[in-house]
Amino acid sequence: MKIVKFIFGSVLIVLVTAVISVFTALFTMGNPIAGGRPILWTIWYVAALLILIMALYDFSSLTKGGLKRVGLIGTVIGVVFFGSVKGYYVYTEGLRIEERGVELFDYQPFKEESDLAKLDAPSSFKIDSNLPRLDGATALYPLYASFVEAVYPSGEYNPYSTEESPVVSTTTGEAYDRLIQGKTDIIFVAGPSDLQVAAAKKAGVEFNMTPIGLEAFVFFVHEDNLVDSLKLDEIQQVYAGDIDNWSEVGGENDPIRAFQRPEGSGSQTALQRVMGDRKLMAAPVEDVPEGMGGIIEQTAAYTNHKNAIGFSFRFYATEMVEDHDIKLLQVNGIAPTVETIADGTYPITSEFYAITTEENYETHKPFLDWMTSEEGQALVERTGYVPLAKD
Repeated sequence: MKIVKFIFGSVLIVLVTAVISVFTALFTMGNPIAGGRPILWTIWYVAALLILIMALYDFSSLTKGGLKRVGLIGTVIGVVFFGSVKGYYVYTEGLRIEERGVELFDYQPFKEESDLAKLDAPSSFKIDSNLPRLDGATALYPLYASFVEAVYPSGEYNPYSTEESPVVSTTTGEAYDRLIQGKTDIIFVAGPSDLQVAAAKKAGVEFNMTPIGLEAFVFFVHEDNLVDSLKLDEIQQVYAGDIDNWSEVGGENDPIRAFQRPEGSGSQTALQRVMGDRKLMAAPVEDVPEGMGGIIEQTAAYTNHKNAIGFSFRFYATEMVEDHDIKLLQVNGIAPTVETIADGTYPITSEFYAITTEENYETHKPFLDWMTSEEGQALVERTGYVPLAKD
């Protein structure tokens, strides 16, 4: 009879715990610091402790005092366990570099105490009506926002409101989609991926790309990583999965955690170009909540553990450095600096663009020409990018 009672009680505890776990996952998995996995693990620990105490009560010779001591010891262990697990997730979350590393409101045009680059005198080119709708990569928003302040009429240009503002930043992938769909006029981005070119062709759209500056594609690691430089071929091997331990490139004996970015982002497209004919290995993934408590799998955001490597464009990465303890790697022994980008000695340097459609190019050509003029290029340089080489 005791065995039946114990089995029934254990099954009931497991079922109740499973139900509680489902609701906990739905409401807390999106916030590891507030709860999430630490709470889930603790719930199952409590269930196991209850089953143990029930087993001791039914089948051991322990007195009630002994059972209380077991319960007290188990509770103390549970508290320590929960605190340790939660502390780990708090630490891990602190290493995560959010996708949007630039706070766009800091660069909003016509805002007091803005961080925007400015001209020394009023711009020789102005747009007073029929304002071109602008969108683009997060890292390039400080640049084209400075164009807006120099050229557009004063106004409220909320960078996050696609419904109300003609000047926004929705990130590279969405900016390309919006240009193809006719929802914006000029986007400021790295060159398109093959998929983006194919999407444009399918929609009957042709891109017109105006180079407006130069930028370095960079790789970064935790500042305590012993590796300071990688050869371009080594980078390719890392992201192909052929080199998978830092000891193979002069570091410690740690597995390499090579993070990637979502498909269609400017930096992921740049990585694909760096790889050349080598096949890019599968990206690290993570489960994240989506709508109504559902869980989806997506490319994992960079987490700055000492064995991690990530990539971005120089301006965006240097925005992260101060708060996230990362260092930019040299490539082929060359550091990514303004000088090495300008003279072409840094090996992964490319142009970035103001892109419109071929159909609307003539309409926006005066503005595009101004971006490559002395005034526009001055703003490119003062923002922190490298201007185009002078003819």
